[in-house]
Amino acid sequence: MHANQLSLGLAEAVRLVRGLLPSTAASEVVAVESSGTVNYLYRIGPGLAARFPMQGTDAALARETLLAEHAAMREFAAVSTVPSPVPVAIGEPSADYPLPWSIQTWIEGETATATSAASSTAFALDLAALIASLRQADTKGRSFSGGGRGGELVTHDGWVAQCLRRSEGLLPVDRLRLAWSSLRLLPRHGDDVMSHKDLIPGNVVVGADCLAGILDTGGFGPADPALDLVAAWHMLDSSRRNVLRTTLAIGDLEWRRGAAWAFEQAIGLVWYYADTNPAMSALGRSTLERLLADPTLAL
Repeated sequence: MHANQLSLGLAEAVRLVRGLLPSTAASEVVAVESSGTVNYLYRIGPGLAARFPMQGTDAALARETLLAEHAAMREFAAVSTVPSPVPVAIGEPSADYPLPWSIQTWIEGETATATSAASSTAFALDLAALIASLRQADTKGRSFSGGGRGGELVTHDGWVAQCLRRSEGLLPVDRLRLAWSSLRLLPRHGDDVMSHKDLIPGNVVVGADCLAGILDTGGFGPADPALDLVAAWHMLDSSRRNVLRTTLAIGDLEWRRGAAWAFEQAIGLVWYYADTNPAMSALGRSTLERLLADPTLAL
């Protein structure tokens, strides 16, 4: 999926895991099928998982990133309304794999899709409760930093323009360009709040049409209050989006900014993963379709 993607097979993963956890049997290390784009994932027995970064980078920088992610994971778990992974250990680079990697607890359940719980009111209420709890967490004086989603919309103009160019023939580019031209100028609403920052289906665990867990919590930190509202556009139908919005008492401006962040995320998924990760590409397409079809946005 990526130009600098590292390779990692089951045999190598088994050696790495058993080097860190010698009592683990080889048969307990199982590759997990996933639409994830950042880490290779292996389950270790009933209660643990190993995550190996897909993209090559400096090993010292990778370690700093893992340490920061582990701190964020602990902070998230302390305020989450549903189970989330907690860090267990960091593995060292070796001849089998050149970067530090991590072991964390496993969260039981099924990974969500764009439609698996879209019509579940219980799921929408669970999502609202989670977002509300995260928003109430103490930012400890921190504010958004970095170049990802969660700051100012206009800083993503270059990326969106590139995505629109690459999406010719795949999406209704003229309509999407017009939509971004209005979304990008929406003014900021409120101070930073604590946010998951990537509430896409692949990071959400469902069970019995309810929210059962949240994954990939290492990015937990301060951001635009509207950012976590992307979950509504990625995973809920129109009626359940209204349930979430009403429960959280979201005003028009903040709701539209949430739609803008969902647009910014989705517009890059369709073309970038068209051949290498069809599930992610399909997610981008379905989210954009929901945005364009929603009469409250009039895009």
